[in-house]
Amino acid sequence: MTRRHAIVVGGGASGALAAVHLLNQAEPRYAVTLIEKWEEFGRGLAYRTTNPDHLLNVRAGNMSALPDDPDHFVRWLAAHSDLGLADSYCFVPRRIFGDYIASLIEPFALAGSGAALTLVTGECVAISEGPDGILVRLADGRSLHGDVLVLATGNDPRQAPPAYYANPWGPQVDAGLPRDASLLILGAGLTMIDFVLTRVRAGHQGPILAISRRGLMSHAHRQVDPVTVDERDVPFGASLGVLLRWLRSRVDDHVAAGGDWRSVVDGIRPFTQRLWQRLPPASRRQFLEHARAWWEIHRHRMAPAVEAMITRVIRSGQLNVIAGKVVETSVIGAGARVRYRRRGRNAHETIDVAAVVDCTGIVLDPGATTNPALRSLFAQGLAQVDPLRIGLHVTNDCALVATNGVASTRLFAVGPLTRPAFWEIIAIPDIRNQCAALAHRLGQDRR
Repeated sequence: MTRRHAIVVGGGASGALAAVHLLNQAEPRYAVTLIEKWEEFGRGLAYRTTNPDHLLNVRAGNMSALPDDPDHFVRWLAAHSDLGLADSYCFVPRRIFGDYIASLIEPFALAGSGAALTLVTGECVAISEGPDGILVRLADGRSLHGDVLVLATGNDPRQAPPAYYANPWGPQVDAGLPRDASLLILGAGLTMIDFVLTRVRAGHQGPILAISRRGLMSHAHRQVDPVTVDERDVPFGASLGVLLRWLRSRVDDHVAAGGDWRSVVDGIRPFTQRLWQRLPPASRRQFLEHARAWWEIHRHRMAPAVEAMITRVIRSGQLNVIAGKVVETSVIGAGARVRYRRRGRNAHETIDVAAVVDCTGIVLDPGATTNPALRSLFAQGLAQVDPLRIGLHVTNDCALVATNGVASTRLFAVGPLTRPAFWEIIAIPDIRNQCAALAHRLGQDRR
């Protein structure tokens, strides 16, 4: 049987998982080319970090790359006994998880392997579709032809004025910043925590102010089991108000019986994507505006060890997290002057900082991306931003929807780009399921 050719653009965790699942079928129908602009494959921004304080936000027992083998990652840790990590409840340094993902794709890339994987280092700058397949052009002039293409470019870094560091993971964050410099962070979520821990480990001693609309920080994990939720009790298709009342009632009852709210949140996890997909459009908008921050601090939690570290930084007075809104930012020398207003107050306050770091998460307008591959798709009408402007318009089986409303049979996307259809699609347990389902769907295509 002649194999078809799948091109995966983006060689981070999402792209690597897409490649692994395409190649890991009983009868693989695809040879895969994985394109990544950085030297390392399978890591992306999240798993490239070398900071041992950057831990996974999900316990090891839930981080298998293979949905049908839930203990795969824990066994891999045990096999690498020199790591000293084999507990299913441990929270592993993210760099180690990057090693795990890299180990999954390595066998497929070896010469003589029964499954064909080609690793290409380069930046995809253009994608086009013709009657005989997909054409990809790289920045160095190379061109690749494939039968199908999977976009897995992850989170799109924000673009910001000169005084901003739009990418809190970039090497420029540490460039020229004195240890006693004052810093302002936009956002109070998990990315903020990672950035603060990076600076503290590097010896930063200056004050850090983190500001977000509500000033909410993520909760931490506890060693509790999820409750069993009967699918028949889940209010699929209900309005946001009805859904929230149902969830709060479940939490209240469980806590009153001596349980932990985390067990309820984790218990509905198998249903969250379907809940989102059945949520009325008006309720989706209400959720993003009014409930998203509350959901995320309860759903996306930090490791207990990370909680202990960030609590020490807060109690020392070095980090201050407030609810408020930035009113104006102006460049002052090599830094910035920021005027902001605390939530519930009318008066403005001003702070001079060496840098402003954007850790706010979701890009507000994916259509303004600087990613040349995405821009080429937009320019040709092969892709479009969804009405909520939180990602690409895709079907529930990951196919890109063109501006004419037709779903592609060749162009697909996985990972954070597909938030509009799946919402909960930034964590490995969700992405692995998505990639496995897409691989199965493409494997059934007998063209």
